Parts: sequence; C-alpha cells; structure tokens
Amino acid sequence: MSVFDDIKGKAAGLVSGNEAAIRNGIDKAGDFIDSKTGDKFKDKIDGVQNAAHGFLGKVGGNPNTKTGEGSEDRPA
Repeated sequence: MSVFDDIKGKAAGLVSGNEAAIRNGIDKAGDFIDSKTGDKFKDKIDGVQNAAHGFLGKVGGNPNTKTGEGSEDRPA
C-alpha cells in the first residue's frame, strides 16, 4: 500500500458519515467569499465549489455526485 492509498483511506474515513456537513461547509465558504468580493469572482468560486463537491463524492464513495459547472448541480 502506497502512502497515497493510506491518505485516501484516511480521508474516506473522515468523510464517511459527514458528507452533508462538509457539503454545507463548502457552500457556506463559497457564499462567504462571494459576499466579500461582491460576486466579482462568482463563476470561479462556483467552479471550485463544484470541484470540491465532486471530490467529496469520489472520496465519500458516492459516484453519482454531479460535478458539472453551475449552481444547478447542488442545492442552494
């Protein structure tokens, strides 16, 4: 087992059972940044949020997580 496999396993263990809270945190962080920047970077922030949601889906074992661009991919 490589070091990366070990890290991935630990990350999956931390995510397991906490997906909703992590998703909520990702959304709140993005909304906070949007509010502080006056939505100037909204498209970029939304892209990062979508990527983070996609990564969370992969690590958490939920391959059905949508990772496309746009806020329609996650609840508001």
